[in-house]
Amino acid sequence: MNTTPDTTVPRPWPAVDARRWPDVARVPARGPRVPVARALAAHAARRAGVRLHTGPGEPGAAGPPVLRLRDPDAFHRRLAAGGLIGFGESYMAGEWDSPELVRLLTVLARGYEELVPRPLRPLRHVTLPRRPSLDRNTRSGARRHISHHYDLSNDLFATFLDPTMTYSSALFDEGEERCRATLSRAQRRKIDRLLDGAGVTDGTELLEIGTGWGELAVRAARRGARVTTVTLSSEQCDLARRRVEESGLADRVQVELCDYRDVRGTYDAVVSVEMVEAVGERYWPVYFAGLDRLVRPGGRVGLQSITMEHGLMRASRTSYTWMHKYVFPGGLIPSVTAIEEQLRDRTRLRVVDRLAFGADYADTLRLWREAFEGAAERVAGLGFDDTFRRMWSFYLAYCEAGFRAGMIDVEQLVLERSR
Repeated sequence: MNTTPDTTVPRPWPAVDARRWPDVARVPARGPRVPVARALAAHAARRAGVRLHTGPGEPGAAGPPVLRLRDPDAFHRRLAAGGLIGFGESYMAGEWDSPELVRLLTVLARGYEELVPRPLRPLRHVTLPRRPSLDRNTRSGARRHISHHYDLSNDLFATFLDPTMTYSSALFDEGEERCRATLSRAQRRKIDRLLDGAGVTDGTELLEIGTGWGELAVRAARRGARVTTVTLSSEQCDLARRRVEESGLADRVQVELCDYRDVRGTYDAVVSVEMVEAVGERYWPVYFAGLDRLVRPGGRVGLQSITMEHGLMRASRTSYTWMHKYVFPGGLIPSVTAIEEQLRDRTRLRVVDRLAFGADYADTLRLWREAFEGAAERVAGLGFDDTFRRMWSFYLAYCEAGFRAGMIDVEQLVLERSR
């Protein structure tokens, strides 16, 4: 792709480091697709009820959500060259913003099917970039992908997670205020519900696939379980081991830097929280067959997963998105239908309990985003630049909008293996 630097428009944000963010620092060259992108953007805004603000001054707060174009030419050039990847990169570059980013993204997500004119809709997924071969979760690819996200810095994650260091949806009580003060309690409630469903009690031999920073393993050990927990993140592994030691539970919890495909033995129960999304569709058969292999007859599996509607998953399964490029390489959010197909075809596991709580994830993400944006100086002090901060804020807002629009959900599934 031919690109040229755009130096004619003053940037409202600090200059982008071209060595670290080459595709954000470059603005694609003007070409014949740019007028088409401009027309499609205007059509999408009309259909979604979004105001495109390009004039001087600040847009009014009342009325439909605003997409403020600080550099319309660069914005449309990125859309023309990269579609939704360009949309995200343009935000990272400071070429557009919104005073109500989550509201804007939620409106766009709710109207997703209508944003492209009907005659062009069959081409929408055909024209999306295809996933590169390096995006596959081979053993080396999985280690690389996990490191890309989770090995950024434990201190970075501590700027926005609650003291439990739990990086998955909390489960709030009905009527409970959804605020920073209740987040840790809601995270522990989520963990306890999954452990209860999996039948984890005193003496249970438990395997956890995807350690996080160790909160679930510690809570299971406090019940009297003996826990083996595996992760591919060296940063998470180090901190989880330290937290286990500090909890006085080192005799009950073993934290291993290990691929789930290499785990051996059998366990009374297996739990895995929001890890299947990182597995990748190609490796779902191995993952679900592994759950079946690792749990003893009569045992249970507690699975928490983000999910999406089956048709949308099928349409986007081979696409390469902004989220893959910058945040979570290699993954695919499964549908419940896809999970059920894997269970039916490859395991002796059956679903015995389900709970969907997507609204809770939206509020969890809101609390993370507010904390992250309030910690800008701490994030900068850790060595993360302004482009990273905008990327991370966009990621959290993008996910929150997906849950608020109902485009994605989160479920706890309890599975039981036949004897």
